[in-house]
Amino acid sequence: MRTGGETDINHAKASAAMEFLLLFLFLLVLAVASAAGLGADTRDSADWKPTADGRRWRSGTC
Repeated sequence: MRTGGETDINHAKASAAMEFLLLFLFLLVLAVASAAGLGADTRDSADWKPTADGRRWRSGTC
């Protein structure tokens, strides 16, 4: 039962504001975690091949 005072426009504005707030909080948590050094580099040594003049070094004689 509606008691009055609430309209679809007010509900839409509140919903949009909550969506923006949640997105902002998510990005803020990511920024804080990054600043705290909680990010992890998941690449292994295979991703870090040596280079010669910017070209990737090949171990084989192809």
